[in-house]
Amino acid sequence: MLQLAEPIDRPEDKLIAQLSGILSGYLEPSQVNDCVRAYEFGAAAHTGQFRKSGEAYICHPVSVAISLAEMRMDANGIMAAILHDVIEDTPVSKKELATTFSKEVADLVDGVTKLSKIGSKSHAEAQAENVRKMFLAMGKDLRVIMVKLADRLHNMQTLGVMPPEKKRRIARETLDIYAPIANRLGMNSIRHKLETLSFEAMYPRRYTILQSAVKKARGNRSKIVSSIEVAIKTRLEQAELVCEVSGREKNLYSIYQKMLHKKVSLSEVFDVYAFRIFCSNVDNCYRILGIIHNLYKPIPGRFKDYIALPKANGYQSLHTIVIGPYGSPIEVQIRTHDMHRMAESGIAAHWLYKSDDDKSTKFQARANEWLRDLLEIQQSAGDSLEFIENLKIDLFPQEVFVFTPKGKIIKIPRGATVVDFAYAVHTDVGNACVSARIDKQLVPLQTKLENGMTVEVITTQWARPNPLWLNYVVTAKARSSIRNYLKHFKQQEAISLGKRLLEKELQAMHVQLENITTTRIDALLKISSMNTLDELLEDIGLGNKMPFLIAKCLTQDDINANIKLNDETQTKKTPLIIKGTEGMVITLAKCCRPIPGDSIIGFFNPGKGIVVHDHECRNRSVSRKRHTSWLDVEWSHEVVGDFPVDLRIEILNQRGSLATVTTTISDADSNIENVTVVDQDEKVSVDLITLTARDRTHLAKIMRRLKDLSVVLKITRVKA
Repeated sequence: MLQLAEPIDRPEDKLIAQLSGILSGYLEPSQVNDCVRAYEFGAAAHTGQFRKSGEAYICHPVSVAISLAEMRMDANGIMAAILHDVIEDTPVSKKELATTFSKEVADLVDGVTKLSKIGSKSHAEAQAENVRKMFLAMGKDLRVIMVKLADRLHNMQTLGVMPPEKKRRIARETLDIYAPIANRLGMNSIRHKLETLSFEAMYPRRYTILQSAVKKARGNRSKIVSSIEVAIKTRLEQAELVCEVSGREKNLYSIYQKMLHKKVSLSEVFDVYAFRIFCSNVDNCYRILGIIHNLYKPIPGRFKDYIALPKANGYQSLHTIVIGPYGSPIEVQIRTHDMHRMAESGIAAHWLYKSDDDKSTKFQARANEWLRDLLEIQQSAGDSLEFIENLKIDLFPQEVFVFTPKGKIIKIPRGATVVDFAYAVHTDVGNACVSARIDKQLVPLQTKLENGMTVEVITTQWARPNPLWLNYVVTAKARSSIRNYLKHFKQQEAISLGKRLLEKELQAMHVQLENITTTRIDALLKISSMNTLDELLEDIGLGNKMPFLIAKCLTQDDINANIKLNDETQTKKTPLIIKGTEGMVITLAKCCRPIPGDSIIGFFNPGKGIVVHDHECRNRSVSRKRHTSWLDVEWSHEVVGDFPVDLRIEILNQRGSLATVTTTISDADSNIENVTVVDQDEKVSVDLITLTARDRTHLAKIMRRLKDLSVVLKITRVKA
């Protein structure tokens, strides 16, 4: 045990003595000695370092360790807390920590340690990268986040000496990331402390005024609170139920948020009286609920059963709102003592209440499941800022409970769609979904889900994610999975198109791609600063390199020669055959909307691929002036599908005219995608209609039928 000389004068000596006293209550003497040894090592490493307040730096990690000791953290976790800044702020390495203590302690410290500052990165990017690294470490060991939350809590408690701007930045980051993480892990006690401290740091004047007003209001209503409390206790005693009843204090930050978002005054927020009732078992919770509803009338639709359907962070309780004796709403939360301890401590209950092993294991499982989802998101996120964006979406869920056809409950955020549900079931289900049935009725994928729905996702093997899904999905998992799939899918499409384009050019020169030697390909890759042939083909497919030039380089004697492409050589080559369904690297121009049977031309759009225009399109003349950016393309004879076409129709402005036109289009086996009224007067209406056609023959048939209508004065196809 630590031997300290009397009297204890230095703050760090007082802190380590306090820590040792707490640790002695639940750890073995040898483990306490290991923690003291970590303190001595950390104190030596931080020698000469001081915080802005003037106290020795070692006081901070020991204070963090005290917070964790109060949660009964194990010895390795306490040692990691004491040493959590040595890798970042001192010359001590991870290897040295592993040798002096253990690999487990070194890994924990490394998980909490920020990344080294990387040049040219903004502060936001650096912070995002640090959070991403922390989550990777959390995936291996949840103690990493426990240390980080305790570290952030002590930093918030000692913000006083910081400049106002830095205070606000740290407070904003705490509210955006750390308080929601504490909430997601069920650690309400730490969450409330972080929120209150952040509120005070960001808006000190608002905090002071609100705190004073709340204190005054609390005094004015103390008699009402005590009379309601006595009424509830009396009724519960009459039912012979042993319970604990207490008035619930509202968090200052949550009061402020309610005032802000609901645009109400403090008196309106404080009009609601809040109570908590604690009992011994779940059966009594429901009995108490009946008694409360018998004592005061419940407000319909304001009852929530989080015992049968716990929140994502494991929180369990019955919530109800009733009308009290003075006509004011009363919030009542009913839970067991175990549920309350879990609600306050969350994942920390794993260390706090070893006797409740089964319950803490459930919390652990929920936290690990959430972390697995986050790790999947971070693997598919493009960069750290995208990961942070996805993380924030995931940290603020208002839950909706829906069912699979087999009765399994799936929790999703409020506002989530069928696509979000599909990805929540499994990534492969999301990638292959085409539609769904809700309560046995077919619905589109963008349908928003509500509580109690039974959702059956319909999938097919040929389906793939649609970029338009990103406009309405709300879950981080769905968003990152769609982006990841599209990113890789576009890459594969570009490689495939690049290969087709290069082979077409080589065939015109009577050469096969497979007959070109590896040496020649490697030489070209070196000149092009590419690592693989796939990279080169992708660049060709995306329009960044001209296939004719690459083909010339591969077939000429001097591979370094400067090749110039002229209009004459280009037009002699065979055209590229397209079907119009190639995907993202071959797109049909929206200005002229070419369809099968039209004479077409393709233009390279660097970074995106080939854009196909009608030969009569006005926009193509501008593009064609750049001789190296276009190629001849032709429609395949095997084109299948519906293609959008724009028609400009002048019709009589009378009742039923547009209905007659749309019915005729539908009868001609076409679908209307959009109708826009371009111009209108008393007699004539000029409409722009976007409809679908299989080819020019089908379009001609539709236009003939429309011309036969008495209400149609003029009809033309829009090609620019």
